[in-house]
Amino acid sequence: MTILVLGGTGKTGRPLVENLRARGADVRVATRRSGTRFDWSDQDTWAAAVEGASTVYLVAPYEPESAAIFVKQAVEAGVRRFVALSGRDVDRFPAEYFQGMAAGERAVRDSGVEWTILRPNNFNQNFDDPDIWLAPLRDGRLALPIGDTPEPFIDARDIAAVAAVALTEDGHHEQVYTLSGPQALTFGAVVDTIAKASGRSIRYEELTPEQYRDELLAQGAPEEAAAEINAMFTEMRGGLYAEPRDGVQRVLGRDPIDFDSYVSATVTAWR
Repeated sequence: MTILVLGGTGKTGRPLVENLRARGADVRVATRRSGTRFDWSDQDTWAAAVEGASTVYLVAPYEPESAAIFVKQAVEAGVRRFVALSGRDVDRFPAEYFQGMAAGERAVRDSGVEWTILRPNNFNQNFDDPDIWLAPLRDGRLALPIGDTPEPFIDARDIAAVAAVALTEDGHHEQVYTLSGPQALTFGAVVDTIAKASGRSIRYEELTPEQYRDELLAQGAPEEAAAEINAMFTEMRGGLYAEPRDGVQRVLGRDPIDFDSYVSATVTAWR
């Protein structure tokens, strides 16, 4: 049984590949730069990626229309199980950024084969991601329009562990798992934890949505992207993501990795 892992060098893909290989699985890593090349924007790369695969870890495309086309092609090639990475309450977000995830969910539900959907909170690893919050943390200031609304951030390693189970074991067909960390933390508390562990002076600053939009535009973000990101924070500020969920416990039979453990393992990133 060959398991195709799309985005196999990403936040969840890398630990997933390690987990699957530790289980003795035959894993095929597909990315835009890997030995098995896969590019959502180039359908000519899809056939070789799915050839001989029975199971697929689906990281959704940005373009919604690609999801159904790919899933159909994969099923025709012999794929019989999908585990799709989505986002928590993704169906609540009309913004274009989330439509690829929603389309991925629809595609696997309609595939006619086994499927599982993973809906995680924001990742712990966003705080050490150069494209998200690492740079402002290193600069000593993380400024967002989120207020005191907490979020139970999920560790990417837990997402990978849940995905590995769903990919290799039976009993997860037609399941939608909402995955979160064990404790809801405010962004201010998160920044304080990182500052204390790293020995750095880092502060959290609260912005209005208008101020945040202006900062995004000043950083070069397009108007549409700034509007979509602000829409996401509006939902978050309303508490959409605030309550911890038990998806990790249900699948793995243990508590999720807590934020302090993540910070201890990652502290050099902020120094």
